[in-house]
Amino acid sequence: MDIYEKYGLKPVINADGKMTILGVSQVSDQVAAAQKQGAQNFFEMAELTVQTGRYLADLIGSEDALIVNSASAGIAQVLAGIIGRGNAYHVTHPYTTQITQREVIMPLGHDVDYGAPVDVMLAVAGAQPVLAGYANRCTAEQLAMQITPQTVAILYIKSHHTVQKSMLTIADALQVAHDHHLPLVLDAAAEGDLRRYLQLGVDVVIYSGAKAISGPASGLVLGRQTYVEWARQQNYGIGRAMKIGKENILGLVAAVEQYLTTGPESGASMKARLAPFIAELQTLPNVQVEMVQDGAGRDIFRASVRIAEAAKICQALRQGRPAIYPREYRVNEGLIEFDIRALTSAEMTQIVERLRTIIEEESTCN
Repeated sequence: MDIYEKYGLKPVINADGKMTILGVSQVSDQVAAAQKQGAQNFFEMAELTVQTGRYLADLIGSEDALIVNSASAGIAQVLAGIIGRGNAYHVTHPYTTQITQREVIMPLGHDVDYGAPVDVMLAVAGAQPVLAGYANRCTAEQLAMQITPQTVAILYIKSHHTVQKSMLTIADALQVAHDHHLPLVLDAAAEGDLRRYLQLGVDVVIYSGAKAISGPASGLVLGRQTYVEWARQQNYGIGRAMKIGKENILGLVAAVEQYLTTGPESGASMKARLAPFIAELQTLPNVQVEMVQDGAGRDIFRASVRIAEAAKICQALRQGRPAIYPREYRVNEGLIEFDIRALTSAEMTQIVERLRTIIEEESTCN
């Protein structure tokens, strides 16, 4: 009996991308071996946290590093640390009224729900969100005008979930932050370059360990030593509720090592693998198919299918066995996207044939 039969689960074909709802990524044998080594041995956990952080910091070129439970945990711990500024009383009394400087400014178009609202992570941290600009526009000037004596940081969300048009750049936000002697905290959860933003001068950068890096469930905090150390202190406060296990700490280290050596699949490789898939999709009746790049500008390419009743067809794909999960962000526009990073050629053919069956069934019913 395999794991799907044992628990009564449907097998899944993941054409959605590295999404939390599907378990994010597949880890390599190298990463799984590191997880096993971690799971079967004992460590002084505080020392393991410090030493793996130092190792990754040296490997990547950061002042310090901290492995946490997830990118969301990273946001909460980093902002809580900045609010408390290393104050031991604050660590165990995070919502004390003795500390009044709690404002964290971010563009209004970055106040998104990525599976949980950004606001929730700020609330866990004890931060008071202050929104700048408008849903469809935020300039450096609009960001700066929100700064008060109660402001402790600026938060920037680099994600396809956020509004892309008419938004200030990371460099713009960094300039505003540093002009006002504030840290810029960058949520780069799904981003793939572990050095780019540090080299730009960003104070704290937070990644998901399970997305681009293809590690286990985890998060990675990089940046200036003071801010990383303050976040590490939160392991004895709010971080206790989101602690990471030894097996995933060592698994992430192995994943980062492998990632820095081999990197993610290139855009050129994705285009080459997409070409026959798109050709197959184009044989379907009443569809328009094209290759599109990731909305946030990453070097990721997908198949985009324009089709009537897109939402209904996505639902039918999910309800089959195996369940097929496409990207549904634009179904309201009649578009379904297929991310091939986790797909084999055989699975791509399965997707085409399932779509053909669904379309034929819909045509018969109508």
